[in-house]
Amino acid sequence: MRPNILVIFADQMRGDTMGCAGHPCVRTPHLDRLARDGVRFSRAFTPNPICVPARAAFTTGNYPHRCTGDKNNAGALREDQIRIAEWFARNGYGTYASGKLHYVPYAPPGQPRLVHGFQRVALHESGRVVGLYDPRGELTGLEDYHDYLREVGWGGYARAHGVGNNDIHPAPSPLPAEHYADAWVCSEAIRFLDDHRRHRSHEPFFMFMSFPKPHAPYDPPRPWDALYDPRRVPAPLQARDDEGALRTPTKGDEARSHGWGLWSPECHRVARAHYYGQVSFQDDQIGRMLAWLERQGLLDDTIVVYTADHGDLLGDFGFFGKSCFYQGSVGIPFIVHWPKALRRGLVSTAPVGLQDLLPTLAGLAGMSLPQAVDGIDLGPLLRGEEGPRREFFVAQCQRSPRQLYMVADRRWKYLYSERGGVEELYDHEHDPDDLTNLACRHASREVLKYFRKALRDWAEEHGDHEILAPGGGLAVSPMTDAGTVAFQPGSMGWRWY
Repeated sequence: MRPNILVIFADQMRGDTMGCAGHPCVRTPHLDRLARDGVRFSRAFTPNPICVPARAAFTTGNYPHRCTGDKNNAGALREDQIRIAEWFARNGYGTYASGKLHYVPYAPPGQPRLVHGFQRVALHESGRVVGLYDPRGELTGLEDYHDYLREVGWGGYARAHGVGNNDIHPAPSPLPAEHYADAWVCSEAIRFLDDHRRHRSHEPFFMFMSFPKPHAPYDPPRPWDALYDPRRVPAPLQARDDEGALRTPTKGDEARSHGWGLWSPECHRVARAHYYGQVSFQDDQIGRMLAWLERQGLLDDTIVVYTADHGDLLGDFGFFGKSCFYQGSVGIPFIVHWPKALRRGLVSTAPVGLQDLLPTLAGLAGMSLPQAVDGIDLGPLLRGEEGPRREFFVAQCQRSPRQLYMVADRRWKYLYSERGGVEELYDHEHDPDDLTNLACRHASREVLKYFRKALRDWAEEHGDHEILAPGGGLAVSPMTDAGTVAFQPGSMGWRWY
Protein backbone atom coordinates (compact mmCIF):
# COMPACT_ATOMS: atom_id res chain seq x y z
CA MET A 1 0.00 0.00 0.00
CA ARG A 2 1.21 3.50 -0.76
CA PRO A 3 2.30 5.64 2.18
CA ASN A 4 0.05 8.11 3.95
CA ILE A 5 1.23 11.71 3.80
CA LEU A 6 0.98 14.33 6.53
CA VAL A 7 2.22 17.80 5.57
CA ILE A 8 2.49 20.03 8.63
CA PHE A 9 2.69 23.61 7.42
CA ALA A 10 3.45 26.64 9.58
CA ASP A 11 2.91 30.30 8.76
CA GLN A 12 5.88 32.62 9.22
CA MET A 13 8.11 30.06 10.95
CA ARG A 14 11.85 30.74 10.86
CA GLY A 15 14.02 27.82 9.88
CA ASP A 16 16.44 28.45 12.73
CA THR A 17 13.86 28.50 15.54
CA MET A 18 14.02 24.82 16.49
CA GLY A 19 16.20 22.94 18.92
CA CYS A 20 17.34 20.62 16.12
CA ALA A 21 18.52 23.67 14.16
CA GLY A 22 20.68 24.78 17.07
CA HIS A 23 18.49 27.46 18.61
CA PRO A 24 19.91 28.34 22.03
CA CYS A 25 16.66 28.53 24.00
CA VAL A 26 13.48 27.58 22.13
CA ARG A 27 12.11 24.15 23.04
CA THR A 28 10.72 21.99 20.22
CA PRO A 29 11.03 18.35 21.38
CA HIS A 30 8.61 16.92 18.81
CA LEU A 31 10.19 18.68 15.84
CA ASP A 32 13.56 17.58 17.17
CA ARG A 33 12.27 14.01 17.18
CA LEU A 34 11.17 14.27 13.55
CA ALA A 35 14.61 15.58 12.61
CA ARG A 36 16.43 12.96 14.69
CA ASP A 37 14.60 10.10 12.95
CA GLY A 38 14.29 11.82 9.57
CA VAL A 39 16.05 14.20 7.20
CA ARG A 40 16.47 17.92 7.86
CA PHE A 41 17.55 20.32 5.13
CA SER A 42 19.61 23.08 6.70
CA ARG A 43 19.61 25.19 3.51
CA ALA A 44 15.92 25.27 2.76
CA PHE A 45 14.40 28.41 1.28
CA THR A 46 10.99 29.64 0.33
CA PRO A 47 10.77 30.46 -3.39
CA ASN A 48 8.88 33.61 -2.37
CA PRO A 49 8.80 35.03 1.19
CA ILE A 50 5.13 36.09 0.99
CA CYS A 51 2.14 33.92 1.96
CA VAL A 52 0.06 33.54 -1.21
CA PRO A 53 2.88 33.01 -3.74
CA ALA A 54 4.76 30.66 -1.43
CA ARG A 55 1.69 28.49 -0.96
CA ALA A 56 1.01 28.59 -4.70
CA ALA A 57 4.53 27.25 -5.30
CA PHE A 58 3.98 24.45 -2.79
CA THR A 59 0.65 23.58 -4.42
CA THR A 60 1.88 23.49 -8.03
CA GLY A 61 5.62 22.76 -7.86
CA ASN A 62 6.25 25.94 -9.88
CA TYR A 63 7.53 29.44 -9.23
CA PRO A 64 4.84 32.08 -8.64
CA HIS A 65 5.47 33.90 -11.93
CA ARG A 66 4.58 30.62 -13.67
CA CYS A 67 1.69 29.33 -11.57
CA THR A 68 -0.16 32.60 -10.85
CA GLY A 69 1.67 35.31 -12.78
CA ASP A 70 1.99 37.36 -9.59
CA LYS A 71 5.05 37.61 -7.34
CA ASN A 72 3.19 39.63 -4.71
CA ASN A 73 0.54 38.57 -2.19
CA ALA A 74 -2.15 37.81 -4.78
CA GLY A 75 -2.82 35.68 -7.81
CA ALA A 76 -5.17 32.77 -8.53
CA LEU A 77 -3.68 29.51 -9.79
CA ARG A 78 -3.69 29.24 -13.56
CA GLU A 79 -5.80 26.55 -15.18
CA ASP A 80 -2.80 24.68 -16.63
CA GLN A 81 -1.25 23.98 -13.22
CA ILE A 82 -1.12 20.72 -11.29
CA ARG A 83 -2.67 21.04 -7.84
CA ILE A 84 -1.14 18.80 -5.20
CA ALA A 85 -4.34 17.75 -3.39
CA GLU A 86 -6.25 17.32 -6.63
CA TRP A 87 -3.48 15.11 -8.05
CA PHE A 88 -3.29 12.89 -4.96
CA ALA A 89 -7.11 12.60 -4.86
CA ARG A 90 -7.09 11.56 -8.51
CA ASN A 91 -4.62 8.83 -7.58
CA GLY A 92 -6.72 7.29 -4.84
CA TYR A 93 -5.86 9.39 -1.76
CA GLY A 94 -8.30 10.84 0.71
CA THR A 95 -7.34 14.53 0.80
CA TYR A 96 -7.99 16.72 3.83
CA ALA A 97 -6.94 20.17 5.05
CA SER A 98 -7.31 21.91 8.38
CA GLY A 99 -6.31 25.50 9.00
CA LYS A 100 -5.01 28.06 6.55
CA LEU A 101 -5.07 27.54 2.79
CA HIS A 102 -4.74 31.17 1.60
CA TYR A 103 -5.99 30.26 -1.85
CA VAL A 104 -7.35 33.37 -3.53
CA PRO A 105 -9.84 34.69 -4.43
CA TYR A 106 -11.89 34.02 -1.32
CA ALA A 107 -15.43 32.87 -2.12
CA PRO A 108 -18.28 35.13 -0.97
CA PRO A 109 -21.09 33.77 1.22
CA GLY A 110 -23.12 31.05 -0.45
CA GLN A 111 -20.50 30.10 -3.03
CA PRO A 112 -18.18 27.04 -2.93
CA ARG A 113 -14.80 27.56 -1.38
CA LEU A 114 -11.69 27.47 -3.54
CA VAL A 115 -9.86 24.41 -2.15
CA HIS A 116 -8.02 22.97 -5.19
CA GLY A 117 -8.77 19.30 -4.64
CA PHE A 118 -9.09 18.90 -0.88
CA GLN A 119 -12.14 16.72 -0.31
CA ARG A 120 -12.79 17.93 3.23
CA VAL A 121 -11.62 21.21 4.72
CA ALA A 122 -11.83 22.86 8.14
CA LEU A 123 -10.92 26.44 7.27
CA HIS A 124 -9.29 29.18 9.29
CA GLU A 125 -7.92 32.16 7.37
CA SER A 126 -7.11 34.25 10.46
CA GLY A 127 -10.25 36.29 9.90
CA ARG A 128 -9.45 37.34 6.34
CA VAL A 129 -12.69 35.93 4.88
CA VAL A 130 -14.74 37.15 7.84
CA GLY A 131 -13.17 40.59 7.58
CA LEU A 132 -13.86 40.74 3.85
CA TYR A 133 -17.51 39.64 3.85
CA ASP A 134 -18.79 39.77 7.43
CA PRO A 135 -16.86 42.23 9.63
CA ARG A 136 -19.64 42.24 12.24
CA GLY A 137 -19.45 38.46 12.62
CA GLU A 138 -23.13 37.82 11.95
CA LEU A 139 -22.80 34.97 9.41
CA THR A 140 -21.75 31.36 9.64
CA GLY A 141 -19.98 29.18 7.10
CA LEU A 142 -17.23 31.61 6.14
CA GLU A 143 -14.48 30.34 8.44
CA ASP A 144 -15.02 27.15 10.41
CA TYR A 145 -12.81 28.18 13.33
CA HIS A 146 -14.97 31.22 14.02
CA ASP A 147 -18.09 29.06 13.94
CA TYR A 148 -16.40 26.66 16.38
CA LEU A 149 -15.59 29.46 18.83
CA ARG A 150 -19.23 30.48 18.85
CA GLU A 151 -20.23 26.87 19.60
CA VAL A 152 -17.89 26.60 22.60
CA GLY A 153 -18.85 29.94 24.10
CA TRP A 154 -15.91 32.03 22.86
CA GLY A 155 -17.47 33.56 19.76
CA GLY A 156 -15.74 36.78 18.70
CA TYR A 157 -12.83 36.37 21.09
CA ALA A 158 -10.22 35.15 18.62
CA ARG A 159 -8.91 38.70 18.27
CA ALA A 160 -10.43 40.40 21.29
CA HIS A 161 -7.03 41.85 22.20
CA GLY A 162 -7.50 44.18 19.21
CA VAL A 163 -4.16 43.38 17.57
CA GLY A 164 -4.18 43.02 13.78
CA ASN A 165 -2.81 40.21 11.62
CA ASN A 166 0.38 42.04 10.72
CA ASP A 167 0.79 44.16 13.82
CA ILE A 168 4.09 43.59 15.55
CA HIS A 169 2.66 43.73 19.07
CA PRO A 170 3.03 40.90 21.61
CA ALA A 171 -0.08 40.12 23.64
CA PRO A 172 -1.50 36.99 25.26
CA SER A 173 -4.53 35.49 23.55
CA PRO A 174 -7.76 35.82 25.54
CA LEU A 175 -8.67 32.25 24.50
CA PRO A 176 -7.98 29.18 26.65
CA ALA A 177 -5.18 27.09 25.17
CA GLU A 178 -7.54 24.26 24.18
CA HIS A 179 -9.48 26.68 21.94
CA TYR A 180 -6.47 28.51 20.46
CA ALA A 181 -6.18 28.38 16.66
CA ASP A 182 -3.28 25.92 16.40
CA ALA A 183 -4.96 23.56 18.89
CA TRP A 184 -8.16 23.63 16.82
CA VAL A 185 -6.21 22.95 13.59
CA CYS A 186 -4.65 19.84 15.15
CA SER A 187 -7.97 18.66 16.59
CA GLU A 188 -9.70 19.02 13.22
CA ALA A 189 -6.89 17.13 11.48
CA ILE A 190 -7.22 14.28 13.97
CA ARG A 191 -11.00 14.28 13.49
CA PHE A 192 -10.61 13.96 9.71
CA LEU A 193 -8.04 11.19 10.01
CA ASP A 194 -10.07 9.31 12.59
CA ASP A 195 -13.02 9.39 10.22
CA HIS A 196 -10.77 8.30 7.33
CA ARG A 197 -9.51 5.37 9.42
CA ARG A 198 -13.06 4.23 10.13
CA HIS A 199 -14.52 4.60 6.65
CA ARG A 200 -11.65 4.65 4.11
CA SER A 201 -8.89 2.63 5.75
CA HIS A 202 -8.25 0.79 2.47
CA GLU A 203 -7.06 4.09 0.96
CA PRO A 204 -4.05 6.23 1.92
CA PHE A 205 -4.57 9.81 3.11
CA PHE A 206 -3.01 13.16 2.26
CA MET A 207 -3.46 15.45 5.26
CA PHE A 208 -2.49 19.14 5.10
CA MET A 209 -2.36 20.38 8.71
CA SER A 210 -1.76 24.09 8.19
CA PHE A 211 -1.14 26.14 11.33
CA PRO A 212 -1.82 29.89 11.14
CA LYS A 213 0.97 30.52 13.64
CA PRO A 214 3.58 31.69 14.61
CA HIS A 215 2.49 34.51 12.26
CA ALA A 216 1.87 37.87 13.90
CA PRO A 217 0.26 38.94 16.11
CA TYR A 218 2.50 37.24 18.65
CA ASP A 219 -0.33 36.15 20.94
CA PRO A 220 0.25 32.71 22.46
CA PRO A 221 -2.36 31.51 24.96
CA ARG A 222 -1.55 31.51 28.64
CA PRO A 223 0.69 30.17 30.10
CA TRP A 224 2.69 29.90 26.86
CA ASP A 225 3.04 33.68 26.72
CA ALA A 226 5.30 33.45 29.78
CA LEU A 227 7.27 30.36 28.76
CA TYR A 228 10.35 32.38 27.82
CA ASP A 229 11.90 35.14 29.89
CA PRO A 230 12.43 38.07 27.50
CA ARG A 231 15.61 38.95 29.39
CA ARG A 232 17.08 35.59 28.34
CA VAL A 233 16.14 35.37 24.65
CA PRO A 234 18.69 36.23 21.94
CA ALA A 235 18.72 39.84 20.80
CA PRO A 236 18.01 40.63 17.13
CA LEU A 237 20.94 40.55 14.73
CA GLN A 238 22.79 43.77 13.98
CA ALA A 239 24.43 44.54 10.65
CA ARG A 240 28.21 44.87 10.47
CA ASP A 241 28.35 46.18 6.92
CA ASP A 242 31.26 48.02 5.36
CA GLU A 243 30.78 51.75 4.97
CA GLY A 244 28.73 52.48 1.88
CA ALA A 245 27.08 49.04 1.73
CA LEU A 246 23.31 49.22 1.25
CA ARG A 247 20.55 46.94 2.47
CA THR A 248 17.26 46.07 0.77
CA PRO A 249 15.60 49.49 0.21
CA THR A 250 12.01 48.23 0.44
CA LYS A 251 12.57 46.90 3.98
CA GLY A 252 14.07 50.24 4.97
CA ASP A 253 10.90 51.94 3.74
CA GLU A 254 8.79 49.50 5.70
CA ALA A 255 10.78 50.04 8.88
CA ARG A 256 10.22 53.79 8.64
CA SER A 257 6.53 53.63 7.75
CA HIS A 258 5.84 51.17 10.58
CA GLY A 259 7.88 52.93 13.23
CA TRP A 260 10.03 49.91 14.07
CA GLY A 261 12.97 52.16 14.82
CA LEU A 262 10.97 53.60 17.72
CA TRP A 263 11.06 50.28 19.54
CA SER A 264 13.44 49.81 22.44
CA PRO A 265 15.73 46.75 22.58
CA GLU A 266 13.55 45.42 25.40
CA CYS A 267 10.45 45.57 23.16
CA HIS A 268 12.24 43.41 20.60
CA ARG A 269 13.01 40.79 23.22
CA VAL A 270 9.41 40.72 24.46
CA ALA A 271 8.18 40.20 20.89
CA ARG A 272 10.66 37.37 20.42
CA ALA A 273 9.67 35.70 23.68
CA HIS A 274 6.01 35.68 22.62
CA TYR A 275 6.91 34.34 19.15
CA TYR A 276 8.89 31.53 20.77
CA GLY A 277 5.90 30.76 22.98
CA GLN A 278 3.80 30.30 19.83
CA VAL A 279 6.47 28.02 18.35
CA SER A 280 6.55 25.79 21.42
CA PHE A 281 2.76 25.67 21.60
CA GLN A 282 2.69 24.57 17.95
CA ASP A 283 5.31 21.93 18.68
CA ASP A 284 3.05 20.63 21.46
CA GLN A 285 0.22 20.23 18.95
CA ILE A 286 2.54 18.34 16.61
CA GLY A 287 3.25 16.04 19.52
CA ARG A 288 -0.52 15.42 19.86
CA MET A 289 -0.74 14.42 16.20
CA LEU A 290 2.30 12.13 16.37
CA ALA A 291 0.89 10.44 19.48
CA TRP A 292 -2.43 9.85 17.68
CA LEU A 293 -0.65 8.33 14.68
CA GLU A 294 1.31 6.04 17.00
CA ARG A 295 -1.81 4.92 18.86
CA GLN A 296 -3.44 4.01 15.55
CA GLY A 297 -0.33 2.18 14.31
CA LEU A 298 -0.04 4.61 11.39
CA LEU A 299 3.20 6.47 12.04
CA ASP A 300 5.51 3.94 10.36
CA ASP A 301 3.45 4.11 7.18
CA THR A 302 3.11 7.90 7.09
CA ILE A 303 5.51 10.38 5.49
CA VAL A 304 5.56 13.41 7.78
CA VAL A 305 6.78 16.75 6.43
CA TYR A 306 7.27 19.91 8.46
CA THR A 307 7.83 23.19 6.66
CA ALA A 308 6.52 26.77 6.35
CA ASP A 309 5.65 29.36 3.75
CA HIS A 310 8.36 31.79 4.97
CA GLY A 311 9.96 33.11 8.14
CA ASP A 312 9.90 36.29 10.22
CA LEU A 313 12.79 38.70 10.77
CA LEU A 314 11.81 39.32 14.43
CA GLY A 315 13.75 42.57 14.60
CA ASP A 316 16.88 41.42 12.77
CA PHE A 317 18.57 44.51 11.27
CA GLY A 318 15.64 46.58 12.53
CA PHE A 319 13.07 44.69 10.42
CA PHE A 320 10.03 42.51 11.13
CA GLY A 321 7.88 40.30 8.94
CA LYS A 322 8.97 38.85 5.63
CA SER A 323 9.12 39.99 1.98
CA CYS A 324 12.90 40.01 1.70
CA PHE A 325 15.80 37.58 1.57
CA TYR A 326 17.61 37.82 4.88
CA GLN A 327 17.73 34.42 6.53
CA GLY A 328 15.03 35.10 9.09
CA SER A 329 12.61 35.77 6.24
CA VAL A 330 13.70 33.37 3.46
CA GLY A 331 15.02 30.43 5.53
CA ILE A 332 12.35 27.84 6.36
CA PRO A 333 12.21 24.55 8.28
CA PHE A 334 12.21 21.52 5.99
CA ILE A 335 12.03 18.12 7.70
CA VAL A 336 10.96 14.84 6.07
CA HIS A 337 10.29 11.87 8.38
CA TRP A 338 9.71 8.31 7.15
CA PRO A 339 12.28 6.13 8.94
CA LYS A 340 11.28 2.87 7.26
CA ALA A 341 12.44 4.16 3.86
CA LEU A 342 14.61 7.26 4.39
CA ARG A 343 17.89 8.03 6.11
CA ARG A 344 17.63 8.68 9.82
CA GLY A 345 19.32 11.71 11.31
CA LEU A 346 20.63 13.08 8.02
CA VAL A 347 21.23 16.83 7.80
CA SER A 348 21.56 17.86 4.16
CA THR A 349 23.08 21.14 2.97
CA ALA A 350 21.50 20.83 -0.48
CA PRO A 351 19.55 24.01 -1.37
CA VAL A 352 15.86 23.05 -1.52
CA GLY A 353 12.50 24.80 -1.47
CA LEU A 354 8.73 24.47 -1.32
CA GLN A 355 8.34 23.78 -5.03
CA ASP A 356 10.23 20.51 -4.47
CA LEU A 357 7.54 18.97 -2.27
CA LEU A 358 5.05 18.09 -5.03
CA PRO A 359 7.53 16.08 -7.15
CA THR A 360 9.18 14.60 -4.04
CA LEU A 361 5.97 13.37 -2.41
CA ALA A 362 4.64 12.09 -5.71
CA GLY A 363 7.88 10.18 -6.24
CA LEU A 364 7.85 8.66 -2.76
CA ALA A 365 4.25 7.57 -3.36
CA GLY A 366 5.21 5.92 -6.68
CA MET A 367 3.31 8.45 -8.79
CA SER A 368 4.43 10.20 -11.96
CA LEU A 369 3.44 13.80 -12.60
CA PRO A 370 1.67 14.55 -15.89
CA GLN A 371 3.96 17.47 -16.73
CA ALA A 372 7.29 18.95 -15.76
CA VAL A 373 7.49 21.39 -12.86
CA ASP A 374 10.19 23.70 -11.52
CA GLY A 375 10.68 21.61 -8.39
CA ILE A 376 12.88 18.53 -8.25
CA ASP A 377 12.37 15.09 -6.71
CA LEU A 378 14.46 14.97 -3.53
CA GLY A 379 13.90 11.23 -3.06
CA PRO A 380 17.53 10.19 -3.68
CA LEU A 381 18.82 12.83 -1.25
CA LEU A 382 16.32 11.65 1.36
CA ARG A 383 17.71 8.13 1.04
CA GLY A 384 21.27 9.39 1.42
CA GLU A 385 22.11 8.77 -2.23
CA GLU A 386 23.49 10.97 -4.95
CA GLY A 387 20.61 12.82 -6.48
CA PRO A 388 19.76 15.88 -8.54
CA ARG A 389 21.93 18.76 -7.45
CA ARG A 390 21.11 22.40 -7.95
CA GLU A 391 23.99 24.66 -8.71
CA PHE A 392 22.04 27.42 -6.98
CA PHE A 393 18.56 28.24 -5.68
CA VAL A 394 16.63 31.31 -6.85
CA ALA A 395 13.84 33.09 -4.98
CA GLN A 396 11.71 36.03 -6.09
CA CYS A 397 9.20 38.48 -4.66
CA GLN A 398 7.35 41.74 -5.29
CA ARG A 399 6.22 43.38 -8.53
CA SER A 400 8.13 45.91 -10.60
CA PRO A 401 9.44 48.49 -9.72
CA ARG A 402 10.10 46.82 -6.32
CA GLN A 403 11.24 43.38 -7.46
CA LEU A 404 13.64 41.46 -5.21
CA TYR A 405 15.66 38.34 -6.03
CA MET A 406 17.98 35.93 -4.28
CA VAL A 407 20.49 33.50 -5.75
CA ALA A 408 22.06 31.13 -3.20
CA ASP A 409 24.45 28.21 -3.52
CA ARG A 410 26.04 26.18 -0.74
CA ARG A 411 28.32 29.05 0.24
CA TRP A 412 27.20 32.41 -1.16
CA LYS A 413 23.96 34.37 -1.11
CA TYR A 414 23.42 37.17 -3.63
CA LEU A 415 20.51 39.61 -3.31
CA TYR A 416 19.31 41.99 -5.98
CA SER A 417 16.86 44.86 -5.58
CA GLU A 418 15.34 46.40 -8.69
CA ARG A 419 14.97 49.67 -6.81
CA GLY A 420 18.32 51.38 -7.22
CA GLY A 421 19.92 48.22 -8.59
CA VAL A 422 21.14 47.50 -5.05
CA GLU A 423 23.27 44.37 -4.69
CA GLU A 424 24.12 42.44 -1.53
CA LEU A 425 26.52 39.54 -1.09
CA TYR A 426 26.90 37.31 1.98
CA ASP A 427 29.45 34.56 2.57
CA HIS A 428 27.51 31.88 4.43
CA GLU A 429 30.61 29.83 5.06
CA HIS A 430 31.81 32.54 7.45
CA ASP A 431 28.66 34.64 7.93
CA PRO A 432 25.51 32.46 7.95
CA ASP A 433 23.39 35.25 9.46
CA ASP A 434 23.90 37.89 6.72
CA LEU A 435 25.70 40.27 9.06
CA THR A 436 28.22 41.73 6.58
CA ASN A 437 27.33 42.81 3.06
CA LEU A 438 30.44 42.22 0.96
CA ALA A 439 29.11 43.76 -2.26
CA CYS A 440 31.24 46.90 -1.93
CA ARG A 441 34.51 45.04 -1.56
CA HIS A 442 36.93 44.94 -4.47
CA ALA A 443 37.57 41.24 -3.85
CA SER A 444 33.90 40.48 -4.50
CA ARG A 445 33.85 41.67 -8.12
CA GLU A 446 34.15 38.25 -9.73
CA VAL A 447 31.63 36.65 -7.38
CA LEU A 448 29.13 39.41 -8.11
CA LYS A 449 29.73 39.04 -11.84
CA TYR A 450 29.02 35.30 -11.59
CA PHE A 451 25.75 35.77 -9.71
CA ARG A 452 24.50 38.58 -11.95
CA LYS A 453 24.92 36.25 -14.91
CA ALA A 454 23.36 33.37 -13.00
CA LEU A 455 20.25 35.46 -12.27
CA ARG A 456 19.97 36.66 -15.87
CA ASP A 457 20.38 33.14 -17.23
CA TRP A 458 17.84 31.75 -14.77
CA ALA A 459 15.30 34.46 -15.66
CA GLU A 460 15.70 33.71 -19.38
CA GLU A 461 15.41 29.96 -18.87
CA HIS A 462 12.36 30.21 -16.59
CA GLY A 463 10.53 32.92 -18.49
CA ASP A 464 10.70 35.55 -15.75
CA HIS A 465 11.39 38.42 -18.14
CA GLU A 466 10.16 41.22 -15.86
CA ILE A 467 13.54 41.44 -14.14
CA LEU A 468 15.49 41.65 -17.42
CA ALA A 469 16.42 45.05 -18.79
CA PRO A 470 16.11 45.72 -22.52
CA GLY A 471 19.40 44.99 -24.22
CA GLY A 472 20.73 42.81 -21.40
CA GLY A 473 21.43 43.27 -17.73
CA LEU A 474 19.00 43.44 -14.82
CA ALA A 475 16.14 45.92 -14.54
CA VAL A 476 16.76 49.03 -12.41
CA SER A 477 14.13 51.44 -11.12
CA PRO A 478 14.77 54.85 -9.51
CA MET A 479 15.42 55.06 -5.80
CA THR A 480 14.39 58.73 -5.56
CA ASP A 481 11.87 58.14 -2.77
CA ALA A 482 14.09 55.80 -0.75
CA GLY A 483 14.69 57.19 2.70
CA THR A 484 11.81 59.67 2.50
CA VAL A 485 9.04 57.40 3.77
CA ALA A 486 7.70 58.74 7.06
CA PHE A 487 6.23 57.00 10.08
CA GLN A 488 2.54 56.38 9.37
CA PRO A 489 0.62 55.29 12.49
CA GLY A 490 -2.35 54.19 10.39
CA SER A 491 -0.22 51.55 8.68
CA MET A 492 0.84 49.87 11.91
CA GLY A 493 -2.00 47.40 11.42
CA TRP A 494 -2.17 46.24 7.84
CA ARG A 495 -5.27 44.16 8.52
CA TRP A 496 -7.21 45.30 11.52
CA TYR A 497 -9.63 42.40 11.83
